[in-house]
Amino acid sequence: MSLRFKVLICALAAFSVSGSAKAEINLSFAYFMGPKHHLNESVFKPFAKHIEEISSGEITVTQFPGGALNSSPPKQYSIMLDGVADIVFTLPGYTSELFPKTNLLGLPGICDDAIECTRALLNARHELEKEYNAKVLAFIGSGPQILVTRDKPIRTLEDIQGMKIRVASKLAAEFVEALGASAVAQPITVVHQNLANGVIDGVLTSPAAIRLFKLYEPGNFITTYFPGSGLSFVILLNKQVYENLSDQQRAWIDTASTDKLSLTGAYSYHQADLAGIQDARDAGVEVIEIPESEKVRFDNAVKDTLDALLSMTVGNKSAIEIVSLMKTGLD
Repeated sequence: MSLRFKVLICALAAFSVSGSAKAEINLSFAYFMGPKHHLNESVFKPFAKHIEEISSGEITVTQFPGGALNSSPPKQYSIMLDGVADIVFTLPGYTSELFPKTNLLGLPGICDDAIECTRALLNARHELEKEYNAKVLAFIGSGPQILVTRDKPIRTLEDIQGMKIRVASKLAAEFVEALGASAVAQPITVVHQNLANGVIDGVLTSPAAIRLFKLYEPGNFITTYFPGSGLSFVILLNKQVYENLSDQQRAWIDTASTDKLSLTGAYSYHQADLAGIQDARDAGVEVIEIPESEKVRFDNAVKDTLDALLSMTVGNKSAIEIVSLMKTGLD
């Protein structure tokens, strides 16, 4: 064997050892909102920075905001499954039939703000994770939803009847229809235009969306009460990508995706919810706080629907068991 050949063999062996010791991974992270979304600064960027720091650059994350890898928000879960994106941020309500346990967060009486709603999701995390064919990096809840309307203020139960109201989930649709309105499923990215041109009469959404999607422009009225709790959001990593990582790489991912990541998102959403209502006030939108007596009328109107939903079986658990898990320590 020539000296030159021996040198070549040694060089290849050294390359192989060093390559296996540090296999650099770049993860694509897709979300349908723009890069100015509050979660980008509070959660997405810090998550990517944390991963890069603890892995000494072995794992990095590249963002694809604004639907760059997928223009349809309801298809976020699909593009993660298909490997178009490694990580996605999505709203399980868009595909409610796949995530019935997670979407129970929208039932009335579970939580009062984004922080409580996120804690509710985390209380049931071990059950909710079973719904996802993915590594769940975070569960984040928004505060209870509000109603934004263009032409007609909602002050009483009668006011909402006959209106076309945008919803983000099948569960929310059932409550809207129990109140006598028509539910229209639409992603949040189209509601500004549809409210402005009268395709819909109102929008049921988290208060944070007022600022994020400038709903104070087409909306003239906000009713702050609706019988329900928060919206659920998740950050998911492709399961095969996660499982193909080394033990050390998976440990880094786990370290960066503890409950602290979810709660950071919760505090961000809480601030965004407050800011959304304030933006509406500043823009001259009338913010309506209905009296307790009227809230009782709304609650009574949805009671049969709520009772039916609580009696359902979701997976291997009853809905009321999941709700009980969510509410642990919140009352």
